[in-house]
Amino acid sequence: MNGTLGGWFSGFLGILIFSGSLPATRVAVGTFEPTFLTLARASIAGLLAALILLALRQQRPQRHDLPALLVVALGVVIGFPLLTALALRHVSSAHAIVFVGLLPLATALFAVLRAGERPRPAFWLFSVLGSAVVAGYALTQGGGASLLGDLLMLAAILACGLGYAEGARLSRRLGSWQVICWVLVLALPLMLPLTLWTWPDNLTTATWPAWLSLGYVSLFSMLIGFFFWYHGLARGGIAAVGQLQLLQPFFGLALAGLLLHEQISPLMAGVAAAVLLCVAAARRFAR
Repeated sequence: MNGTLGGWFSGFLGILIFSGSLPATRVAVGTFEPTFLTLARASIAGLLAALILLALRQQRPQRHDLPALLVVALGVVIGFPLLTALALRHVSSAHAIVFVGLLPLATALFAVLRAGERPRPAFWLFSVLGSAVVAGYALTQGGGASLLGDLLMLAAILACGLGYAEGARLSRRLGSWQVICWVLVLALPLMLPLTLWTWPDNLTTATWPAWLSLGYVSLFSMLIGFFFWYHGLARGGIAAVGQLQLLQPFFGLALAGLLLHEQISPLMAGVAAAVLLCVAAARRFAR
């Protein structure tokens, strides 16, 4: 398997893992406060990341890497989890998931600004078209909409796109799993004390679905998914592989319907097919 194809396969695995993030968050915020959930998931993942780095005796990043690692931390460890958790207090996970379809465009823009990538004009055509299809689909969803929730989701998308592009840029030099592990460890001195400070009183009454959801977003969404995702972005191209995120809303919507019994529009299959064509076309013109 060549590097580009391997990057796409790795990125696809990352997207499959991330697809469960918003449904799991939706379940978790039914029990835990959004701020505590954000802090707890980062703290749990950070402790695991520290153990991994110690066990494998990884060399510390250079001092000049710290600003970029901080940008990644603000984007994917703090910004996206907190903003989506807050948004899911106002919108359903099915409604929030469609905003993830805007992530490829945000990631591609930051790939140009931060990583120096220069996709061809046709790439931008299909990237914008795919995002427009997803955004149009979002407008057809009658329930679960909220102006505040939508604004929070848009802010989350911008923070995440920056964190993805910056992390992938670093992964080319430091390694994919090393980047997310160091980012989590860097954030740990802040996140762990704040987790203890915001410790809720209702933990003893938390349901098993809430605990399982916290475990999922901590272990898979915050750590393991990034092993595959940053590896895919670094090998296959940030802007190109980032287009796979157009498929994430539909995997997530399927999970929301299956696990949370949220109503899914019958337009979903047709829109998903259109998005798949946009992803294939964008991949062809990415370089």
